[in-house]
Amino acid sequence: MSRTGGGRKRKASGRRQPAGEQSAAEGGPDDALVLIAAAATELANLARRHKFEILERLLAMARLEADEQLRAHRRRKLS
Repeated sequence: MSRTGGGRKRKASGRRQPAGEQSAAEGGPDDALVLIAAAATELANLARRHKFEILERLLAMARLEADEQLRAHRRRKLS
């Protein structure tokens, strides 16, 4: 009886991307920070509409932190 089961056919190459190198689909650190800030802003607005005051404040702080990280990251890139 032959075995025709599924599963992995090939082994992973084991190749990893070097640190600091992303594929085009992943985006870089600046893109991630912009996305995080935008998401935190939207979630803070949602929390405000539903009167979740603590969540709104925490999300606003997350947005501020993402903005600060983005500014710091851009300053380091200019140096």
